[in-house]
Amino acid sequence: MMASRDSGDAVAGGLARHIPVLGPATVEFLNLHAGGVYVDATFGAGGHSRAILAAANCKVIAIDRDQDAITRGADLVSSAGGRLVLVEDKFSNLQAVARGCGYDAVDGVVFDLGVSSMQLDEAARGFSFRHDGPLDMRMGRAAPTAADVVALASERELAAIIATLGEERHARSIARAIVAARRTAPIDTTRALAEIVAGIVHARAGAIHPATRTFQALRIFVNDELAELAAGLISAERVLKPGGRLVVVAFHSLEDRIVKSFLVERSRPGVPSRHRPAPAQSAATFRILTRRPIVPSEAEISANPRARSAKLRAAERTDAAIVARGDARLVPQLPALTEIIARPGRGRE
Repeated sequence: MMASRDSGDAVAGGLARHIPVLGPATVEFLNLHAGGVYVDATFGAGGHSRAILAAANCKVIAIDRDQDAITRGADLVSSAGGRLVLVEDKFSNLQAVARGCGYDAVDGVVFDLGVSSMQLDEAARGFSFRHDGPLDMRMGRAAPTAADVVALASERELAAIIATLGEERHARSIARAIVAARRTAPIDTTRALAEIVAGIVHARAGAIHPATRTFQALRIFVNDELAELAAGLISAERVLKPGGRLVVVAFHSLEDRIVKSFLVERSRPGVPSRHRPAPAQSAATFRILTRRPIVPSEAEISANPRARSAKLRAAERTDAAIVARGDARLVPQLPALTEIIARPGRGRE
């Protein structure tokens, strides 16, 4: 399962003073300085925002699509003395958010991807099979739920989603079992789905729960997380000043692959084309700072096992102008969520 980016929980009256995964390395690569403006694109429990504010006399624009995270962050906003602005939005809109806060360009952007501990631990959010709850999985408020997808997607579509986003080799069998089960009764709780998957995938001792990859796939699909990531990286490219830093902490191979591909492409001059005039050829817009990803130490993994799959990649914005490039190949091609949800009745079986 995609690891959580938060290693602490919310407490009464504010946020826990948790330590984000690879937190010190993130702060170091951001190259903070007094008077700078930084975007924490995935506020969560506020760990990175807190660390940035503590490290320099700067300003932070923090973004989260989860209304609960915005509510919990109110005390940190108050205690920051005007240096922190917290906005409920998707990070794909971070350039517009920054401009709405009065900044056309910023000095750094950090993405800490994945689902937070707070979301996993709240049964009503439906992210985890550890707690029985509604099969929801939405990070925001305005989107179809995982139960909607399970009810309406065809067997072929479910298999594609689970295989591609969950990297689950039993995807076809799981999809077949879901379609068979929903003929009898709606699958609208996390326990119901987990039991169906467990009937197909038999876990070995010490292995992850059989439903882990299926839950991951549905959550990524419902929240359109990979397309959001690709759009967020492009938005960061547009809003960073020359010399500004981009830092991304990913917890899953699909995420990390998108980040790596984006930075590799953006760190090379555009390939000449006979269809493109010479002045429009693109120069490198990023200089990669991490030739190999930074990973947690054994001590950090021991203290927070959810950190074990984390990878940090960082890059510095050059002064090159942005020329549009094709980015569709960054994201796997899957059925459109809107098409699945628009269907009347159950999915085609």
